[in-house]
Amino acid sequence: MMNRIVALACLIGGALPLQAAPEETLLPSHTPAGYIARLLINEIPFPGERGYVSEEDSKATLRALLLVLDARLNSIPPGYTREEVADTLSTNILDVITAGGTRGQMDGFYRDASGRPAMAPRVTARIARLQRIANQGEPDRFARLLAYAQSLAVAYLSGEKPKPDLFASISHIPPKPVTGRAFAWMTDQEYYHPGGNFIRIPNRLRGRLGGNRFYTLEKRKSPAAQPVTPDTPLVTIPK
Repeated sequence: MMNRIVALACLIGGALPLQAAPEETLLPSHTPAGYIARLLINEIPFPGERGYVSEEDSKATLRALLLVLDARLNSIPPGYTREEVADTLSTNILDVITAGGTRGQMDGFYRDASGRPAMAPRVTARIARLQRIANQGEPDRFARLLAYAQSLAVAYLSGEKPKPDLFASISHIPPKPVTGRAFAWMTDQEYYHPGGNFIRIPNRLRGRLGGNRFYTLEKRKSPAAQPVTPDTPLVTIPK
């Protein structure tokens, strides 16, 4: 995860048009940028859904989600292993998304029997519904959120991370020192927790975004003394 993901520009198809029509907003799901965008979209609330606050809140959530993936690829904290944090040794972002199968790290995102990235039918159906709504009338919040998610994915694979990283500088969440950055998210319900050494980021540090709760990691004192646990570090819960 210390290596930069190779940008698959030939699959991305270049930058999106500034005035793209809603039906053209999302790249095909078989492309890396299209697949990543669909993960981001599936994890945020749209107008009328539980957890929706505002367009800007949902956009901030999209940025934070992508930065979790990036942290699992490129910012493994001292004392932790790549496999422990990301549930995979791979430095490919698609492997991080699909690790663990259909009920793995990112619920509903997995590789099929041929090894190709796939999505659960409920995910495909929801995104199709959002696109239908976005295609009705003039571009509105639905179309803007879809386009924003896609633009973030395209930019990321071109080497541009979302800014700002709201959680990068966090060093202490009483009573524990933490690593900074977010490494997990879950639907924000008290009975959901990723377990292990994940530390809940409180509201005062903007740890709740788009109906999701973000988690950083407890800072480890002795890198050599920490075993790898079999716990799956991140399971997103269907909204």
